[in-house]
Amino acid sequence: MSRKPQQISVIVTTYNRLDSLLWVLQGLAAQDYQAFQVIIADDGSRAATKNAVLQTAWPFALFYAWQADLGFRAAQARNLALTYATGDYVVFLDGDTVPQTDFIRRHYQLAECGYFVAGQRILCSQTFSQAVLAKQIPLWRLSVFQGLRYYLAGNINRFLPLIHVGDGFWRRFNQDWRGAMSCNLGLWREDLLAINGFEQQYQGWGHEDADLVVRLLRHGIKRKQGRFATAVLHLWHPENDRSQEADNQQRLQQLLKNKRIHAHTGYQSPFNRRIPCPYGFSYH
Repeated sequence: MSRKPQQISVIVTTYNRLDSLLWVLQGLAAQDYQAFQVIIADDGSRAATKNAVLQTAWPFALFYAWQADLGFRAAQARNLALTYATGDYVVFLDGDTVPQTDFIRRHYQLAECGYFVAGQRILCSQTFSQAVLAKQIPLWRLSVFQGLRYYLAGNINRFLPLIHVGDGFWRRFNQDWRGAMSCNLGLWREDLLAINGFEQQYQGWGHEDADLVVRLLRHGIKRKQGRFATAVLHLWHPENDRSQEADNQQRLQQLLKNKRIHAHTGYQSPFNRRIPCPYGFSYH
């Protein structure tokens, strides 16, 4: 019998988007599979975000990893959050990607030794995203029929990912690094640690998830598609500052020219040190 996770650690990245983060957490609270914990990877949000999250009762164990606001450092935030993870399987979400109620269960079903799972996202329009948060529309219960209606109205960019297809069909396709995103990614914790986590030299927007996937594939971990199984709905937000994208693109190109597997500055880094907090929560 193939190995399955004993516990899943869900790492949710955020930065000063409390309304979206709370809606993602509500989606996680509505999951039909409960063997998971949540770790918030906060890249320097104001105190109001942490206070609101920790003052809310959640049906899952929750830990909070915060780092100072020194610019876009999502890779380091995820590595820091990983220091709190006790699950043997890790699922990464962003704080603006709302999961369906079966999201964790389907990641559990897709989990397989020697594979990581690259999921898919559905983009919500600006107007629709604002309406979701203002009217508290429970996107985690979105049916295919509702998705079709929203798609025809121009509220979302696709609805087909809401249709579920069996695991085996997608496993054999696309062993390329392109297109895999850390806003919907599942993998074994041991595989993540074996390549030293995310490369923290990526600062500013872009390409740290591509770097991770390239190194996973080189380590012999194959890609399994999470399409038509693990879709999330991505709430609109203004485009991030991309002034450092050229540097990050150059860093990725350098990686593609060599055979490196381990992050130079990754999970095993002096910057990643957690400070325990009582009452069942943690923060840095």
